[in-house]
Amino acid sequence: MQYVIGIGEALFDCLPTGRKLGGAPANFAFHASQFGLNSCAVSAIGNDELGREIIDILTRAGLRYQLPRVAFPTGTVQVTISGEGIPQYDICQGVAWDNIPYTEEIAALAPDTVAVCFGSLAQRNGVSRATIQAFLDAMPADSLRVFDINLRQNWYTKEVIEQSLQRCNVLKINDEELNVVASMLLDIATTEGQLIAEDEAKATDICHQLIDRYELKMLILTCGATCSYVFSPLDISKQLTPKVQVVDTVGAGDSFTAAFVAQILLGKSMHEAHEMAVRVSAFVCTQAGAMPILPKEIIG
Repeated sequence: MQYVIGIGEALFDCLPTGRKLGGAPANFAFHASQFGLNSCAVSAIGNDELGREIIDILTRAGLRYQLPRVAFPTGTVQVTISGEGIPQYDICQGVAWDNIPYTEEIAALAPDTVAVCFGSLAQRNGVSRATIQAFLDAMPADSLRVFDINLRQNWYTKEVIEQSLQRCNVLKINDEELNVVASMLLDIATTEGQLIAEDEAKATDICHQLIDRYELKMLILTCGATCSYVFSPLDISKQLTPKVQVVDTVGAGDSFTAAFVAQILLGKSMHEAHEMAVRVSAFVCTQAGAMPILPKEIIG
């Protein structure tokens, strides 16, 4: 059996409207499963009520998981939503997903994994970082290894980003994160309050520098409500972001990544995969929480 894996933080987003399961791995795996892929969420939970609630939700959603219980509380994030629907995150420390053990069950998934999505946040602690890196190193050479960089607050270092870029073959990054990475890794001067991505030619050049330096198959650049790009060494796809009534943007990026990966695995072109990713993430923005059911008219 072949797997599509989301590995990293499993937690509850505590939204103004109530508590919802979140964290990029579960979001990614859930949306990948909606395209018929055999997906699995990999993280860790506490031996507590919230951990049991996560298991219950994923079971009812029909989603596979490897969530070893550890001696730390299940993760939570306090989320406040701005008037434009943009979330702000207060991420609790010392939680279960900081301490994901590399169990035999998790290790057994790696050789059969055709695509994985991982980020920087779950690597803020050495235990989970070692597990994620060991998993990536044990995957088949021709698999998709997507680094959805997902910079949060100050929970990242140059070392973690470099190590992740050396292990991935697809990078997903947003316009604000591109400024950080360009400055940190390419020594490109950035101006406070001015996004590199606003200059398409400059953004394209920087993205190709990253592709060349880290031998990436593709680089996905999202620019919020404006547009998104997918770069490969020899091609580029640009899609405008649809205008929708935004409820909140929680999980929209994860749904974009999942839809894109699903389409590539199903044999679609980079351009076709990009179109589907844009449609899916736009729909998720119109719904509360990160894991709405996608309507049949979107997924076909």
